Amino acid sequence: MSAPRRLWRHDEPSIRNYAVALLSPALALGIARWPDVHLESAPVSLFLCAVMFSAWLGGVGPGLLATALSAAGFAYYFVDPVLSLAVAAEEMPRFIIFVLAAALVGSLSAAQRSSMQSLRKAEEALRENQAELAHVTRVLTMGELAASIAHEVNQPLAGVVINGNACLRWLAGESPNLTEAREAAERIIRDGTRASEIISRVRALARKTGTLAERVDLNQAIQEVLALCAGEARKRGVVLRTQLPGDLPPVRGDRVLIQQVVLNLVMNGIEAMSNVQHRPHELMIRAQGEAHEVRVTVQDSGIGLDPQTLERIFDALYTTKPGGMGMGLSISRTIVENHGGRLSVVAHDGPGATFEFTLPTHS
Repeated sequence: MSAPRRLWRHDEPSIRNYAVALLSPALALGIARWPDVHLESAPVSLFLCAVMFSAWLGGVGPGLLATALSAAGFAYYFVDPVLSLAVAAEEMPRFIIFVLAAALVGSLSAAQRSSMQSLRKAEEALRENQAELAHVTRVLTMGELAASIAHEVNQPLAGVVINGNACLRWLAGESPNLTEAREAAERIIRDGTRASEIISRVRALARKTGTLAERVDLNQAIQEVLALCAGEARKRGVVLRTQLPGDLPPVRGDRVLIQQVVLNLVMNGIEAMSNVQHRPHELMIRAQGEAHEVRVTVQDSGIGLDPQTLERIFDALYTTKPGGMGMGLSISRTIVENHGGRLSVVAHDGPGATFEFTLPTHS
């Protein structure tokens, strides 16, 4: 793109704003002096509207230009002596009041515009910070799972080596056994695909993302998270159970952020059962479709939550885990609420704790 064109595109909003500041007072003057509408007695309101619109759209500069043009038009056509920029002494108070009112209206409109722009920038910065914090928390959680994930990847890679050696042996004989060699090659492909899928899930959860509004298969998203947590669950003696109906409607949202919420709730449930004895370590993940939303429930059989913890469980920097940051549930609630849903803890009799969240269905 040429330099003049880049300059034009950069200055295009400013040119538009000043063009509006020129045209608005002219339009107000035309309406006020249009004989058929009989608005000769109401030029002040029309000029003030022109100033307000110009300042709101363009800011201080266009607002001042519209004020100056409106004052000139008001003095020339509506203040004695008419058709002259001179102002008679007896009309001076009226003219000064008009100029002050126009300047006040313009400054207020420009200030409102500036406040709206600052608020918009602050909201954008807040969303960026929330996304960055969510990404950091997600990566830290993946770091806690690093040993289990490495084990999950090592298994299929070991299978690739074993089946590769077997394939070579079947082919190295005097009469190669092509059937056995083909089966060994198929097992190599299967194990390699499994390792690739695990790595793909880790990369997807580790990448940065904003909040997207896409169609998400919640059953598949949950199953992918549970596949990553399976090794950690086995290491801690936890049985993962699911109730995921096949006709569950898709939800609207960001797949990675939704998986972060599920990952955080599942890991919390697994850790809550680490020191529990004399009862089964089971984590149940349920999903059910309701009116215009899907409800996901994560229930553990851990140590449970006391009343004081229930009141503060979603507060930032509050944690019951040694070495915890106290950000996981707070960020998860923010993610769910940004998706138009709700995240809450459900009180119930008996051991353990139950967390549930809802997400709107994809229309």
